[in-house]
Amino acid sequence: MNLVGKLARNRFGGIADEFALVATPLIVLLLGTMELGRGLWIQNALNYSVEGAARCASIDSNNCSTSTQIKSYAAGLSGAGFANSVFTPSTAGCGNKVTASYPMTLDIPFASVSITLTAQSCYPK
Repeated sequence: MNLVGKLARNRFGGIADEFALVATPLIVLLLGTMELGRGLWIQNALNYSVEGAARCASIDSNNCSTSTQIKSYAAGLSGAGFANSVFTPSTAGCGNKVTASYPMTLDIPFASVSITLTAQSCYPK
C-alpha cells in the first residue's frame, strides 16, 4: 500500500504528458502550414507559366509556333517540374490562350486532401 501511495503522488511524468498534448497539434499545424505554402507556390508557378506561354505564342513565332513548342515552353518556364501534358494551348477570341490543370495531394498529417489546381491566360495576337 505504501508503494501505491508513492506512485500516486509522483509528479515527475507530468511535464512529458503536457509536452505530448501540446506538441502533437503544434506539429500538425506546422506541417499543414508547410503543405499549404507548397500548394500556393505550385499555383503561382502555374500562373506564371501559362502567362509566359500565352505571351510567347503571340509574340515569338520561332520558339512557340506549334502546340508542342508552347507546352514545352510553359513546362520549362514554370520551374516546378511540370509535365508538358499539364498545359493546353488554344486559340480563342481573346488571342492565344493557354490553360493548365494540375492534380495535387496535400499531405497533412492525419488527412490527405486532393485538389486540382488550374490556371489560364490569354494574350492578344
